[in-house]
Amino acid sequence: MTSQATKDLSVEFCGLELRTPIVLLSGCVGFGEEYTRVDKFSNLDTGAVCLKGTTLQARLGNDSHRVTETPSGMINAIGLQNPGADIVVKEILPSLDFESTKYIANISGSTLEEYEAVTSMFNDSLIDAIEINISCPNVKEGGIAFGNDLNMSASVVEICRSVTTKPLITKLSPNQTNIAESARVCIEAGSDALSVSNTFTAMAIDVESRRPVLNNNIGGLSGPAIKPMALLRVHEVYQVSKIHGIPIIGQGGIASWSDAIEFLIAGASAVGVGTGLFYDPCLCSDINLGISSYMVRHNFEKVSEITGSLKINE
Repeated sequence: MTSQATKDLSVEFCGLELRTPIVLLSGCVGFGEEYTRVDKFSNLDTGAVCLKGTTLQARLGNDSHRVTETPSGMINAIGLQNPGADIVVKEILPSLDFESTKYIANISGSTLEEYEAVTSMFNDSLIDAIEINISCPNVKEGGIAFGNDLNMSASVVEICRSVTTKPLITKLSPNQTNIAESARVCIEAGSDALSVSNTFTAMAIDVESRRPVLNNNIGGLSGPAIKPMALLRVHEVYQVSKIHGIPIIGQGGIASWSDAIEFLIAGASAVGVGTGLFYDPCLCSDINLGISSYMVRHNFEKVSEITGSLKINE
């Protein structure tokens, strides 16, 4: 059921007016049309939807198994399965209802040239903003992830910035020594916002076969299990982003309104919901109602007043 909030939940994010602070995360709602078929789900309960990761050419993704459940979470190694940027821009985007919510493209690449090409294609499209996934391996550098090297991270953001005027959001990897420093270089390279953070590298093993459960051997851990670690990442990045006035989409294990509030307090301007949708597709309505009730109890007039309101123990 669409939430009937008693408070205005709208937030301003990179010049976009989001109806609520909720952003549906990339990889969890396909290309924006799948969840609209779920009974009682409404895009009116969201501020934005991040489309599935898109590469220049179509990709089939990894062989199965690609997903496995873990205590309080799940590990996935889908392998960026997608039909390619041309199909997404020409066939999928025109079918989406841009009146119901904002849509954010999520782009990936294995070279700087690929990031540049995909960004340029989305710049000439209907999309509202572009999210850069810098957790991808750079094939020209022996498979080193762009997001785990400061110079590579900056180079990706710079080349994407050079070919788009749309809001640019950089999705940071938590699998690095200093995520705050990564945030700094991405901001200086031209990122308008940050997503904090991507999944944590993880593994599951079948004890009978003594082999990894996932065909890819490792994958990304998401779900409630990672929330405490993700919260810390948001807090760390906020110490840098607030200096530059750069907003954060906080994410990682949000499954309730109180989870969402924690991320806002830690420094997020918007909150990402992903794995939680797999067991409750209509979770957003409850989160909106909970945020509204919280604002009433604590005399907040705007969601932005909650952002960064953490009171550190002395």
